[in-house]
Amino acid sequence: MQGERLVRIMTRSFRFGRPRAANGPQNPTRTSRIPTPREIKVLIAAAFVIAIGYGLVAPVLPQFAKSFDVGTMAASIIISAFAFARLLFAPASGKLVGKLGEPSVYVSGLLIVAVSTGACAFAQNYWQLLVFRGLGGIGSTMFTVSAMGLIVRLAPPAIRGRISGTYATAFLLGNIGGPLIGGLLAGFGLRVPFMVYAVALLIAATIVFTQLRDVSMGRKRNRSTGPQMDVAEAISHPTYRSALISGFANGWSSFGVRMALLPLFAVTVLGEGPAVAGIALAVFAVGTAAAMSFSGRMTDSVGRRPMVIAGLVINGISTAALGFTSSVSLFIVLSIVAGLGAGILNPAQQAAVADVIGPERGGGKVLATFQMSQDSGAILGPIIAGALIDLGYSFGWAFALTGATAIFAAVAWLSAKETLPERT
Repeated sequence: MQGERLVRIMTRSFRFGRPRAANGPQNPTRTSRIPTPREIKVLIAAAFVIAIGYGLVAPVLPQFAKSFDVGTMAASIIISAFAFARLLFAPASGKLVGKLGEPSVYVSGLLIVAVSTGACAFAQNYWQLLVFRGLGGIGSTMFTVSAMGLIVRLAPPAIRGRISGTYATAFLLGNIGGPLIGGLLAGFGLRVPFMVYAVALLIAATIVFTQLRDVSMGRKRNRSTGPQMDVAEAISHPTYRSALISGFANGWSSFGVRMALLPLFAVTVLGEGPAVAGIALAVFAVGTAAAMSFSGRMTDSVGRRPMVIAGLVINGISTAALGFTSSVSLFIVLSIVAGLGAGILNPAQQAAVADVIGPERGGGKVLATFQMSQDSGAILGPIIAGALIDLGYSFGWAFALTGATAIFAAVAWLSAKETLPERT
């Protein structure tokens, strides 16, 4: 509870401008009694399995790329290729969700990533690895947009922040164990984690296919129940515009530079191996999961906006400091703090986007556009940071620039409107 009290103190200074609920104060006791729908519990279980597999390859992917005798920037591009494919295919994913329904697109995406990841294990050169990893990005955006759509459609608005936090926590718990196991599996060869990841994705696809068939049938029967929200309408909302900026910054930091440079920093600067890289990635997830234990509930009580700002500031400052450490212990501590910031940010950011869409309309294209903002950051972040290092600048400059993007996003959220729904 100390962490929750600390964040409450931090967020008080960001609460100006928040509208009061017309029907009186929030009632957290009442919202805690609202049950989580069974379908969302299935998504949470699948997210855990997916994250375990994703975490397996995270510590070894940059080193696997460098094993083909390429530089830091080229190794970072392997990370960006995944996000670039997600970016290109995000609009098509949004359309597929509208036509086929979320569960069908979700399962298809998982199968695509499973096949492409298995192919990565047998890549014979850098270019094959680049292509196979990029193909995985297509499947990844399919199941990501589908999962977000299901949460918007099935989550009761009063507990949307709590559900977003629980879903993200499941993913992060998998990310805690995955890198640790992946670092150990690397001792059997850099290709082994990719094969294990492919199997984990097949398990997740089986879970979703068998458990969400009723949702697919209901979607077909009720496909015309509501209109789709237009992207232009969403962009006219200041909170959605702010979410696009923070999504870009979060993609740059959490999905781009963290995955591409943390393992290389551990080896190049700290002189450690894949095991320490795996620990650094895992403790980031530990910090995020710790924040998720209270950030989802606080998002539904103090509001979306103050939580997003607090998370961006914490993540930005700690990430900027990361590149200037020469101590393994401080490196681990800063990774935990950066993860804490991400854990405060993500549930509030996702809940705010869901609030803008609302439960009465479909939001496939709007969700895809938000996902594209994160993927854009995940693409540019590793490329620019890797280029800085190859040009002779230090890792410190690369991490400092990454932290600055988060601080800029926090400033952008100062003009956003609070979207926390009113309750009776």
